[in-house]
Amino acid sequence: RMEASCLELALEGERLCKAGDFKAGAAFFEAAVQVGTEDLKTLSAIYSQLGNAYFYLKEYSKALEYHKHDLTLARTIGDRIGEAKASGNLGNTLKILGQFDEAVVCCQRHLDISQEQGDKVGEARALYNIGNVYHAKGKHLSWNMAQDPGFLPQEVKETLQKASEYYERNLSLVKELGDRAAQGRAYGNLGNTQYLLGNFSEAIAFHKERLAIAKEFGDKAAERRAYSNLGNAHIFLGRFDISAEYYKKTLQLSRQLKDQAVEAQACYSLGNTYTLLQDYERAIEYHLKHLVIAQELGDRVGEGRACWSLGNAYVSLGSHEQALHFARKHLEISQEIGDRNGELTAQVNMAQLKSALGLGPGDEDVGMAHPHS
Repeated sequence: RMEASCLELALEGERLCKAGDFKAGAAFFEAAVQVGTEDLKTLSAIYSQLGNAYFYLKEYSKALEYHKHDLTLARTIGDRIGEAKASGNLGNTLKILGQFDEAVVCCQRHLDISQEQGDKVGEARALYNIGNVYHAKGKHLSWNMAQDPGFLPQEVKETLQKASEYYERNLSLVKELGDRAAQGRAYGNLGNTQYLLGNFSEAIAFHKERLAIAKEFGDKAAERRAYSNLGNAHIFLGRFDISAEYYKKTLQLSRQLKDQAVEAQACYSLGNTYTLLQDYERAIEYHLKHLVIAQELGDRVGEGRACWSLGNAYVSLGSHEQALHFARKHLEISQEIGDRNGELTAQVNMAQLKSALGLGPGDEDVGMAHPHS
């Protein structure tokens, strides 16, 4: 009975994970491990699935533990393909934990064994994962520096270039394998790394390929991301008119997907783009839409940003009273969320607007127009 019950528990765990219930699935796998089995190949599979279940549950240290067990076991029984898979899983987990150098070592082992075994699918996956590790490391390194794409320290640049090289290798292999979905992912990531490197024309070419494949698969979420990325890249090339068209498509799709957070972001981007185009009426229209959604989502940071943008747009139109209304709201929100910079900006704006309106610092502007309150 021992064999059967370990296997029965594992199969139930597998069924639950496939149905998306990773918590219950993990509990069954844990029970299977407790019961134990002499069949090391089965045990290796259980460790692997336990690691994956904990990964989905975002319990990464537990995921790490089980993927390590799986790796040790695969080596013990001389299962090279199992060792490759366990190494890949370890690499992905270490990447999430920010242990990038260890992650590369594991993913490289996955790559080496896949090549040695002539496993092209495994090789492609390993190349993609190494690209992901360098991509994540590059983003992590540049997080601390609020810089525009393209203005990066040497270390960050080199890391992102490595990511790009591995994505390129992955792309040529998945083309060879005829895997269109994987090609889409590679194009999207190549677009993102080239964008961060400041190679905007290359980024656009890759995102257009990504877009075409997303449409082929009817993958609306990927299509929406591609439009958004294309909009961003055209901004840096100074093609604001083209950006506006892409952001409008992003907005349309975010509404179809009923994703309010993305809808808010698209409205904000459109507001900024029309400001760059000096079409302040339309900028105001989109910033107001952004404001309404931010209020619905209870996003005070977004709301503050919208009020600040609206204040600036009204100043550009010479509507100082409206601008003052939004500067005051921006001040209130900045104080509430403890945003010192926002608070100081709002105070300066209010002082300038009051003086433009001929109001003293203490005057409460009585006949204030509240057109959009």
